[in-house]
Order: sequence, then C-alpha cells, then structure tokens
Amino acid sequence: MTTDHASTAPSGHQEATASAASAASVSDAPPVPDAASVLAELRCAGRTVARYGVRPDLDPRLSPRPFLHPVTTLGGVPVTEEMPGDHLHHLGAGIAVPDVDGRNFWGGRTFVRDRGPVALDNHGTQRHTGWARREDGGFEEELVWEADGDVLLRERRTVTATALTGHAWALDLTFTLTPAGGAVTIGSPATNGRPGAGYGGFFWRAPKEASAPAVFTHDAEGEDAVHGRTADWIALAGDGWTLVLAGADGTTRRDPWFVRTTEYPGVGSSLAWSRRLTVPADRPLVRRLVTVVADGRLDRRTAAGLVKEATAA
Repeated sequence: MTTDHASTAPSGHQEATASAASAASVSDAPPVPDAASVLAELRCAGRTVARYGVRPDLDPRLSPRPFLHPVTTLGGVPVTEEMPGDHLHHLGAGIAVPDVDGRNFWGGRTFVRDRGPVALDNHGTQRHTGWARREDGGFEEELVWEADGDVLLRERRTVTATALTGHAWALDLTFTLTPAGGAVTIGSPATNGRPGAGYGGFFWRAPKEASAPAVFTHDAEGEDAVHGRTADWIALAGDGWTLVLAGADGTTRRDPWFVRTTEYPGVGSSLAWSRRLTVPADRPLVRRLVTVVADGRLDRRTAAGLVKEATAA
C-alpha cells in the first residue's frame, strides 16, 4: 500500500460538506437508543476501564457493530464518544470499514466516484456469534460481517487490558478477517475518488471538547503534519487525558494514520489509504493495535516509553 501525504487531505470546506451529508443521511433515524447492551467489561488495576457492547435497536444505516464505550483512564476520565451529533455512526472505539466489496460497514452515506456522498441501501452489520474466552482482563470473540443475508467476512477479535503504571493502561486489540467465500476487497472514500479520506479499520472517536486536542508523533505535530502518514505511534491529547495508538507489528505499522482534530477528534489506522486492499480467501488480514490510555498530557519521551512497554509482548 502506498502512502499519501497530508497535502492530499480534503479542504476544510470539502470535509465539512461530506460530514454534513453524512449527518443528513440519518437525519430521519429513530431516536437514539437509551443504552447499549453490554457484552463484556474490561477491568485492570482494580477498576472497570471499558465496556464492550452493541445497540440492538440501532438504525441499520449506522452499520450496527460491537464497540468499546465508555473507555476511561485509570482516573475515570472518559476518552471515547458514542453517536455524537456530528457523526451519528461514530461508535466509541472499534473496527469499521466503509467499503467491503461495495458494502458499507462504517455507517452513514457512501462516497461514490463522480457523485460524492450518496445514501445507499448497502449497509452491513458486524454480528457477535460467540466467545472463545471472556474474563475481566479481556476476551476473544467470534463475529461475522454480513449484508443482505450474506456473510462476507468472519472475524476473530482479541482484546486485552493491562495496567502499565498508576496513571496509564494499555488496550491491546487484534482483529483477524477471513473471507467467508472467495477473496474480498476493502476500499475507502479515497479509493473511490475522495483524496485524503482513506479511513477504515481500527478507529477511535474521542470526546469533543472546547478546544481541539493536540496530536503528535515522534517527529511531527499537528493534523496536517501527521494525517495520511505512517508512524510507529501517534498521540492524541485532550483535557486531562492522552491516547497513544501504535501498530504492534510491522504490517500494522505500514498502515497510514487517518487523523481529525479540528472538525472532530478521531484517529484511525487505515487499511485502504489510497488503493483497494485485496484479502485472499486463504490469507486472512491480521492487524494488531495497542492504545495507551493515560491520565494527563504525556510528552513524547513518556509516550514512546509506554508504547514500548505495551507492545513488548
């Protein structure tokens, strides 16, 4: 996969237009459900740091799927957001892909080449099918990705919570996608004609605050400098919290980062940044991402040290 640079990102007007269109696509959706059904809780250092669940009555146009929310620091500061008004299909932290063989597992409108964002009846669902393991410190889960009654992918998802210090813990998430039949291809708005919008994969929606969060890597700082680039880790720092996302293996580290801070706070690892990704039937797609969740604002040296510790296993 080739890497586009931050200069390929859409302008603020393009981004705002696409976001408004996405929100408009679900403007007539049913009322927001009262609460998610909790499938599992993650505990470390003697406290619950995340809940993992689904919304059984979620509008199908939001691409229902299991997700982590709320996720908190060890000090109790929330670091995820669920169904915000700007993007109703943003569901905490989890796996979301806008184009799997033309089916939308991200939610909202689909970007169509030469047409822009279009409301299509093409949304899929990630459905929990069982546990291989479930305990306080993590779980191993089986899922299917289905649309129109067909299963496109089977997934194994492993999630673990580990304390690092008295002020930081690590969320370790590995997902393995195996085509249910023949090969499938994964795309993004960027591969469909919207440069800079190569999102899709692991995505973390952070809380929107009065000021935009800071974002930095080991050698760059600011949305324009880090968006669309590869880096061993990337940090998002808000009011009293820092998230440090890192690819935990060589393949994952080659995926560029999708970054938003000005319009909304979110970071994701991009599977199809500038060209479609083929997943052969006999060679599953595997990605492992580790996220350090810390109280306070970390500097580069501390962020790098915590990532090194969290990805050592």
